[in-house]
Amino acid sequence: MRAFNYDEAFSRNIGWVTEAEQQRLRQARVAIGGLGGVGGVHLLTLARLGIGKFTIADFDVFDIVNFNRQVGATMSSLERPKLDVLMEMARDINPEIEIKGFPKGIESNSLDEFLDGADVYVDGLDFFAFSARMMTFRGCEQRRIPVVTAAPLGLGTAVLLFAPGGMSFDDYFGFSGCDELEMAIRFLVGLSPAMLQRGYVVDQSRISLTERRGPSSIAACQLCAGVAAVETLKLLLHRQPVKLAPWGTQFDAYRMRYTHTWRPGGYRNPLQRLMRYLVRRQLGLLD
Repeated sequence: MRAFNYDEAFSRNIGWVTEAEQQRLRQARVAIGGLGGVGGVHLLTLARLGIGKFTIADFDVFDIVNFNRQVGATMSSLERPKLDVLMEMARDINPEIEIKGFPKGIESNSLDEFLDGADVYVDGLDFFAFSARMMTFRGCEQRRIPVVTAAPLGLGTAVLLFAPGGMSFDDYFGFSGCDELEMAIRFLVGLSPAMLQRGYVVDQSRISLTERRGPSSIAACQLCAGVAAVETLKLLLHRQPVKLAPWGTQFDAYRMRYTHTWRPGGYRNPLQRLMRYLVRRQLGLLD
């Protein structure tokens, strides 16, 4: 069998990055929380960029309902831990890759170890994992670790970056004192202030924030991974421009629309308040 060679394996990246930058990517560590719809494809996309070190966390196993969007979900991986499957897939791309795995997910007693040495954190947690997300984002802020979060919304992606110099996660989303339904609404509107995905849902009954369910698509997850990978590359290589929250970006492939948003004040912004009202009305949550 042919021997693996890092320089040869990732030589087609050269041109978009220099040879010296590729070696910097080889030494970089990216932490990824969650390996489901977006987290798994984040890992494999970044591995193909030649990122050499990862810290990943997930406690779940693959189920048949994951087949429509999760890159590790196959008949052969059913009921296997997502962490194990994605580790194997990443190492099949780069046998020299260094991966630290956290099979219990992100927990408060292991957060320091999970974030240790991370150059960038990429958010792959489930939409409704609010407690784990708040804890991890705050941990990154304390350690000055940049955060990339890309959400698969509709048939597109919305991307936010949190890093020193921009708004904090707490100031942008304003979860403090909210119940889970309100956090879900604030997270949805905060991720996609432009709400480009509104208007082409064909079966509204499939969406219920109170029941933690909604439609999803591999197309959106792969768009997330591509955009998040580029933002991660720019952060690791100190490339510009990088727009931090309260700037946001959304691309909707169904409508072929791309937009930047700027919401100073985060959740307090009048436009954000209006969008939260419209979401509540669309979901039938108003009296």
